[in-house]
Amino acid sequence: MDITIDTTFLPHDDPEASLAFYRDILGFEVRSDVGQGRMRWITVGPAGQPGTSILLAPPAADPGVTDEERRTIVEMMAKGTYGWILLATHDLDATFEKLQAGDAEVVQEPIDQPYGVRDCAFRDPAGNLIRIKELR
Repeated sequence: MDITIDTTFLPHDDPEASLAFYRDILGFEVRSDVGQGRMRWITVGPAGQPGTSILLAPPAADPGVTDEERRTIVEMMAKGTYGWILLATHDLDATFEKLQAGDAEVVQEPIDQPYGVRDCAFRDPAGNLIRIKELR
């Protein structure tokens, strides 16, 4: 089999704030932006990697989601436990400094983990956890 990861999903509750974070702070390309108001689906991805994308989407837009499930999603997003992603970079310190300078919410400064990975963590404007590991 030849299977790749094409797109992953992260929720947003403020499309403009999410767009500014992923485009302006992380430096991702905007691949598409459809919808209007808070009901926007924005696809972003790292420059030079057109085959890998993140879909920033309204979390409870699915008509199959009940009101109770919507409340649970909103609560989980507020706690930062609904969505997360692991990114990688060759220069963790420079990436950390750029994110910190962009006022991203720091969860963990760069650290050598006991399991052999050096990483840091931030939250995006929707509360999603963004872990970034250093490629060695």
